[in-house]
Amino acid sequence: MTRHVIQMSGGLGSFWAADLVRRRYGNEHMVLLFADTLWEHPDLYRFLGQASEHLDITPTIMCDGRNPFQVYFDQHFLGNSRLAPCTKELKQKPCRRWLEEHCDPADTILYVGLDAAEERRRPGVVKGWAPWRVEFPLMDDESWTKERMKGECVKLGIAIPRMYELGFSHNNCQGSCVRAGQAQWLLTLREFPERYALAEAEEQRFREEHGKDVSILTETVNGVKRPLTLRTLRLRAEAGLVRRRSPRPARPRRRRKAAVKTEALFEMGCPA
Repeated sequence: MTRHVIQMSGGLGSFWAADLVRRRYGNEHMVLLFADTLWEHPDLYRFLGQASEHLDITPTIMCDGRNPFQVYFDQHFLGNSRLAPCTKELKQKPCRRWLEEHCDPADTILYVGLDAAEERRRPGVVKGWAPWRVEFPLMDDESWTKERMKGECVKLGIAIPRMYELGFSHNNCQGSCVRAGQAQWLLTLREFPERYALAEAEEQRFREEHGKDVSILTETVNGVKRPLTLRTLRLRAEAGLVRRRSPRPARPRRRRKAAVKTEALFEMGCPA
């Protein structure tokens, strides 16, 4: 018996990866493994419920009990676009503990919902989940774009996650993922001002408590990279000094014959 474990992020990619696995193997030995960061938009849970109902599988939910900023304060390190300890603490560690307790690598396959446009992340994901085997059901079929995933959801009568409808590229952390750039944070400021204000306040509290000039975002001025606080970004936006650019649609990357250099900090395949 082979157990099929889906890394269920609450996004479109992981749902359709799970659906492809179900069509191929049935759902008897499938597991939907979801790590709750306690930092999500309420609609993510609605989508997870509808997706699970369609797959006819009750999700297995792992929860560390902290949100990302609680992790940053515990570790005395503010997450940013380069390093985000919240991913390791709130997603990787809880899911790995479950795998170690319930799954033998010899008869378990993990599935991650990355698509063809995210192929660069494959080596890090595979390395990060060793010794478990990892497969990517969407990656080898370039037709599985986000637009197709949305259309297939409509056919099933499953409402598309609200984050996508508002222009976000991922359905995670209600637009306040520290790995996002200025464009997404400006979108969060517009669509979720209360969430932006909370992140801004937590960032400022971290700076004050640790006495460090650190920030989630950075900017480069005259070739020098420097911190860019959420407060500064908001004030610039309110003064009309910055405008949110429309996100460019992701394009599938060409497959390279040469090996792709593995990133030092591996990614577990979320968000999708």
